[in-house]
Order: sequence, then C-alpha cells, then structure tokens
Amino acid sequence: MQANELRDIGFKEFLAPAKLNLFLHVINKRADGYHNIQTVFQLINLYDHIFIKANTSGNIRRVSDHPTIQENDDLAIKAAQILKPFAENQSGAEIFIKKNIPMEAGLGGGSSDAATILIALNNLWHCQLSQKELQELALKLGADIPFFIFGQNAWAEGIGEKLTPFSNPTEDYLVLAPNEKVSTKAVFESLELTKDRIPLKIAGFSDELDLKNLANDLEKGVLKKFKGISLVFDWLSQFGHAKMTGSGSCIFMPLGSIAEGKEILEKKPQDTLGFIVRGLNSHPHLNLMLGTE
Repeated sequence: MQANELRDIGFKEFLAPAKLNLFLHVINKRADGYHNIQTVFQLINLYDHIFIKANTSGNIRRVSDHPTIQENDDLAIKAAQILKPFAENQSGAEIFIKKNIPMEAGLGGGSSDAATILIALNNLWHCQLSQKELQELALKLGADIPFFIFGQNAWAEGIGEKLTPFSNPTEDYLVLAPNEKVSTKAVFESLELTKDRIPLKIAGFSDELDLKNLANDLEKGVLKKFKGISLVFDWLSQFGHAKMTGSGSCIFMPLGSIAEGKEILEKKPQDTLGFIVRGLNSHPHLNLMLGTE
C-alpha cells in the first residue's frame, strides 16, 4: 500500500531513523555473556516509515509483509506487545512498516522501528510512560533500542544502554550496503578478546571527532569472514577513511561535499546499495517523547 492510501484509511505516519557507530570499542565480556562497549551513536536521516492505526480491538496486527521475518519474531510487534499492559485492555493496533534501512547492516533499523513503535503507541494509547520508563522497557527487547528513545546523539557505555548526550558537528556521510547480511549476535559470539580494553573517558574528547583515530573493534573479524563486505570496504577506502558501522555489514565514510558523494556513488560496486545521508542532532519525534508535541 502507498503512504497516501494508508493515511486515507486512518493510519498515522512516524519516522524511524538509522544510526552510525562513529567508533566501537569492545571493553570486555561480561558474566552474563554480553559485552561491555563504548561507542558514539550518530543519528542519520535515513528512515523507515512506520504507519500505525490504533483501535479498540485488543489485537496487535502487522499488515506489512516481511517475508524473512515471522510475525511472532518481529521486534516491532514485540515492542507493541510489551507496551500493551500499560494501555487500556481493549487497546489494539495495525502496524505497517515501509523499510528503507537495510536489514542486518549495523544501521539499527530493527531497533529503531521498535523504538518508534514504543514512542508512537505510548502516545496513541495514552500510556503516559516517561521517556526514562520507555527506555527501561525498551532494554528488555534489545541493547540499542533505548538509544533511539533517548532521542539524541550519544556516548554509550555498558551494553549500549548507558547514554550521555554527545555533541557532534553535523556532517554528511556516504553509506554503502554490501549484498551480505551480518548477525550481530554471531559476530559477538565469535569475538576473541585477548585482553580487556582500557576504557576511554568522554572528557578526553573534543567536540570534533577525528574518525582516523577511532576504531571499530568488530571490523577486523567481519572483514576476514565476509569477503563481499571486505571488497566493498577496500573499494571505498580508496576515496577516504572508510569504517564499518556496528557489527556490519554497512561501510560509511564522511564526505567533504554532496557532490563528492554523488561522484563516488556513480562508480559503486554492483549489487551494493548506496546512500548519501546527513547527521541528525535529534530524533524526529523527540518532542513527542518529552510530551511537548
């Protein structure tokens, strides 16, 4: 269905932005099997479009097709279900997601979708949970979902849930999505840490990040295992300082200009998606979360 058709039959539209990890350090492995990390999350203007029609059926139903994801495994549906106890008994919703953010790409698309659904239904169902309460609820679904509810660029620690606002100059980026998918869980499970990394201190950073001095600790292992991603990484590296975001597969590079990005995109490898994106200072629905919209 088209956006106009959905709006005509009562669906409301919400945006779910992607993110980049400007660096990612894996500090150590925890007793619970997760890893402590340090990273900077940067929101970008690449969006999934979430259409929601609240109703009084008491049911939550997905009306968009995700052939590779069963409805019971859909993080977006799980987000609605975990919020439902805070709504009236007969609260229900129909959810349609128009995907633009590549899946299993390190851009946080699934997490952002889940966060936006929590934000939207908290409003539509009149749950009246605070931003902090939504973040605590979101953590039950995934480590980086609280960031999208936090709603601004952040220095993140712990498993990604300990967030501090981080000011970063607005910048344009070229993002390439190779035709290979990477499982975040599998990447972390295969990670071999020879020793604990010494944590960085946020106070040691200036407002301007020099990407050349920041590493993604997962990059080396992913590039070794996934040859298609490695080829795209090597190709983009000839134009500047390429870096992998999250656990992959997407590779990004800061741009000097939009024109530079367009010129590079014209030459991109086959079977590779490309995006020119701009950094955001805040989530498009931050005001909704803060109760001022």
